[in-house]
Amino acid sequence: MSALQAPAAAAEIGPERMGAAGLRAFERIAQAWGLSVDEQLCLLGQPPRSTYFAWRKQPEKAALPRDTLERLSNLLGIWKSLQILLPDTAAADTWVRQPNSATPFGGRSALQRMLAGNVSDLNLVRRYLDGVRGGGWS
Repeated sequence: MSALQAPAAAAEIGPERMGAAGLRAFERIAQAWGLSVDEQLCLLGQPPRSTYFAWRKQPEKAALPRDTLERLSNLLGIWKSLQILLPDTAAADTWVRQPNSATPFGGRSALQRMLAGNVSDLNLVRRYLDGVRGGGWS
């Protein structure tokens, strides 16, 4: 196998399986962060409520749009970074709601920034945390 070929198992992981895993993880994150249903919908790009609840009921059957997959990826990356930066689970979970004076937040919380509704807002928070993990914000 060349360095550019993916292992067979990795090649079998399609968007459906990634989406189902992402939705299950997001449900746990939403609970840990104390997100309301409206906040969850906003973070996922405002899918119709009925669609969202169908996804939650049967994540393995969810056909997630690319935008939603990207949002889930960013949210899981944010959660992972917080677990690394703040090994105390309670501190990691409450960080998203705390006012933050760092440049991207301007005194608002990371959650307020993420709830602006754009996938770029989620990406910004993720890049910020990745920068903190790597030694600096650029």
